[in-house]
Amino acid sequence: KWGVICMDALVSKGTIKDFEADTLIISLFEDGILCNGPTKEIDDALSGSIKHLTTGNDFTGKLGEIAVLYPQGVIPARRVILVGLGPKENFGLEIIRHAAAAATRRAQELGSRRLAGIVNGADIAGFEVKEIAQAIIEGSLLALYQYGPRKAAKPESFTIVESKGNQIADIKIGARAAQAIGEGVKLTRDLVNAPPNIATPTYLAEIAHAVAKLHGMNILVGDRAWITEQNLGAMLAVTQGARREPAFINLEHNPLGTKEAPIVLVGKGITFDSGGLSLKTPTGMLPMKTDMAGAGAVLGVMDAIGQLQLPVRVIALAPCTENMPDGNSYRPGDVIKASDDTLIEIVSTDAEGRMVLADALHFAKRYHPKAVIDLATLTGTAASALGRGVAASLFSNSDSLARTILNAGTTTNEKAWRMPLFDEYRHTIKSPVADIKNSGGPAGGIGTSAVFLEHFTNYPWAHLDIAGMARNSTAGPYTPAGATGYGVRLIIEWLRQGLN
Repeated sequence: KWGVICMDALVSKGTIKDFEADTLIISLFEDGILCNGPTKEIDDALSGSIKHLTTGNDFTGKLGEIAVLYPQGVIPARRVILVGLGPKENFGLEIIRHAAAAATRRAQELGSRRLAGIVNGADIAGFEVKEIAQAIIEGSLLALYQYGPRKAAKPESFTIVESKGNQIADIKIGARAAQAIGEGVKLTRDLVNAPPNIATPTYLAEIAHAVAKLHGMNILVGDRAWITEQNLGAMLAVTQGARREPAFINLEHNPLGTKEAPIVLVGKGITFDSGGLSLKTPTGMLPMKTDMAGAGAVLGVMDAIGQLQLPVRVIALAPCTENMPDGNSYRPGDVIKASDDTLIEIVSTDAEGRMVLADALHFAKRYHPKAVIDLATLTGTAASALGRGVAASLFSNSDSLARTILNAGTTTNEKAWRMPLFDEYRHTIKSPVADIKNSGGPAGGIGTSAVFLEHFTNYPWAHLDIAGMARNSTAGPYTPAGATGYGVRLIIEWLRQGLN
């Protein structure tokens, strides 16, 4: 059920030792030293049980290691979960997310409904308490995600307990941010995980309408007639073989009602990619419900932006359609006119994502944007270049824009790596019968697709090829097998850093 997060993030003033919860979560570094403070207080109440575990090597503090203690009534909590943070010198926000995820999953396995923990480590790495609170809740929420029928009861709440009254407000800021971002990631994961007969262009448009209504955003969804009226010829070519109605989603967040130059986010929304007449193999076609992960990500971002009410004008564009073989499908050899009058020679109908993005990027020009970021599962070579689940490929015509995106990726661990826009790629897509070709062939495909998109921009622009990041075959610390929701946390962090 979209919009319902699995666990509430709460903040309470008090001491963790005296807090009533099913489970307390306490973290320790590999050195096993119990500093004076909440952990030491709990250990004293438990007659040194934590110390005994660490000195006896029953608990080493390795990252993600778990031990469970039962206080048997000496403190209100029914159990205490110890989770390892690894070496102190490696401590950071990603370590916190990892440890919180491991502890929360173990708490779920034990049937815990109410969890509680503390913010610690701010004095070690110089993080603000709101950053640590956000990382704790993010790791916990994202680790509990599952798509489909619920297999086990989930914790109802995670309360961060803080004794210092002057830190409560900042901790609440971090917890609220994590909850909003967690819900945005959940929406994206749900959309990308959904079967393609459910997550159609019409369904994505319905979700966009729901996001708009929930957060008071402006929305326009163009159908095939509107796309034709707007002369979005490149997108129309892709829709020709699809019997399901396409949708061009235009969603605007502008809480201050300003006319300032907006940030524009563009997400590729190919809800199923058969390859068209350049048909994929059966095995190559199977994961192609993921080909709308860019559109899913920008919808998740807009949901999180709405919940956070960020004071910035953001417009999301998501050109959505299926790419199907049909008697009316566009063909290899066709020459198509895009919305900016560029003539495109079709080399492969399986290079359809860049076609719909071309029109969306040109459409963005009408807003005179401050910056445009597109997210797309564009090429298999992106995964070949950097590996699956490692980093997205980043292309940009702006050094400053690229730098800030990379910084946000470091903070969130949704990493990106900047790739070049070599002139040689531009030579590869020159056409003898049109202005450009829609493919330069498999060799260097990641670069040739990027310069194809660049052709339709005249503003600060960044392209994130997320083909290797949108879906995992195996689970990560707080990312399940299946859709990852990549891009939501990255873009929200980028926007928030830009406001500071």
